[in-house]
Amino acid sequence: MNIRPRRLRASKAIRDMVAETSLSPTDFIAPLFATEGKNIKEEIDSMPGYYRFSLDLLRKEVKELWKMGCRSALLFVKVSEMLKDNTGKEALNPDGLMQRAIREIKEAVPGICLMTDVALDPYSSYGHDGLVEDEEILNDETVEVLAEMAVSHAQAGADFIAPSDMMDGRIEAMRIALETTGFINTGIMAYSAKYASCFYGPFRDALDSAPGFGDKKTYQMNPANHREGIKEALLDIQEGADIVMVKPAMAYLDVIKSVKEVSSVPVSAYHVSGEYAMIKAAAQKDWLNEEQAMVESLTAIKRAGADLIATYFVKDIIKYLI
Repeated sequence: MNIRPRRLRASKAIRDMVAETSLSPTDFIAPLFATEGKNIKEEIDSMPGYYRFSLDLLRKEVKELWKMGCRSALLFVKVSEMLKDNTGKEALNPDGLMQRAIREIKEAVPGICLMTDVALDPYSSYGHDGLVEDEEILNDETVEVLAEMAVSHAQAGADFIAPSDMMDGRIEAMRIALETTGFINTGIMAYSAKYASCFYGPFRDALDSAPGFGDKKTYQMNPANHREGIKEALLDIQEGADIVMVKPAMAYLDVIKSVKEVSSVPVSAYHVSGEYAMIKAAAQKDWLNEEQAMVESLTAIKRAGADLIATYFVKDIIKYLI
């Protein structure tokens, strides 16, 4: 035989040399969960090895991530039940948990690229991503609040705002709001193709943000749809997004690939809590090798076309790479 593909698999040195896809610490975005209090590090039951941090310990966590080589973080907050309502008022509080956490992180590690979650579900008494009226999620009224929320995060020091709500027209509204208030350099990483997925369950445990009625299928996307994901990404780019995201990642590699092929901006993907939890649970049962499953999963996401990957394995994958 003149052609023997196995020649390029004969040793690790050769396999590494001809690898078509490689991972780097700078590929990853570290999700961070902030909570009120002091000296708090709470493990999330459904996400073994992942934690909610009070702001004092969040500073230490960010410094550790930076030292390891992680250059970006995506911030979420667990809001007290007493502060939740159907107006989003707390989301706009300049001294709210999100705003204080932004300032703490940027003070601790000024160079980190800090992205912030923009959606109302952590603040909503209904657990939905928008304002509610007669069990309907209002679009345009929600977008007005989200645009104010984006400006509030920029004022606190966020480098990128990351709207995860999936309301129509919100990227344009946020871009205009940021431009008209002087935050011309604040970026937008849009959750463009965010599917109504069962894989978000552990995340909702982490922030106590499960919907109080119904589900999120009237605004998050139908998992059966592929072309719609491309449409959403292109709309967000047109409206001013600097990065577009596909979420979840593992079950939507085809969508990542298609979005990458048409996108004029970087593409990110979110390796979500349920995907993380599945690997953790199977590894605890000795049904698979956790490290190998982690590496294979993240490599597949990058191979599909993701330029950036948000993952709860961020520390583990960086330790593996270095």
